[in-house]
Amino acid sequence: MSRKTLQQIIDENPESETFRFGDSERLSREILALVRSGKKTATVEAMRVYRGKGADALPEVGRRDVALEWDGRPAVMLETVEVLTMRMDEMTEELVAAQGEFRDLAHWRKAYRAYFSRTGGVSEDMEIMCERFRVVEDYAGGGGAGPRQRRTRPGAASGRGES
Repeated sequence: MSRKTLQQIIDENPESETFRFGDSERLSREILALVRSGKKTATVEAMRVYRGKGADALPEVGRRDVALEWDGRPAVMLETVEVLTMRMDEMTEELVAAQGEFRDLAHWRKAYRAYFSRTGGVSEDMEIMCERFRVVEDYAGGGGAGPRQRRTRPGAASGRGES
């Protein structure tokens, strides 16, 4: 089986955004494993990354985007199935469970406080985006139907949520 290049994928899906999960190679790898296993079907990011000059494109229901491996290779194509905005202190146990990596809401709060502190600041009333998604294609051939980090156009991919 021949693997598609990122350029081929983008040419076939010109509306797609690209992104990396997490803010480190280790975290990105861990999150992609959860996505591929089907345990992770939602992700969170601070709304600030979707506002202002040079902001990332907010996820849209029905759009398919490409999550990248840390080194920029295509990992999986995800289709957005729901986008919610809320304050950080409004997060629910159900949405935490869909993220697949946290024991409970308290664990989620601790992890996201750390993540948001590293990526621009945190407050309990800050606005966040929660996206539910499904895996459309796994470019590594690992299967699984199952988050994300900040979206950007090819060549400038950055990160999306997760601690």
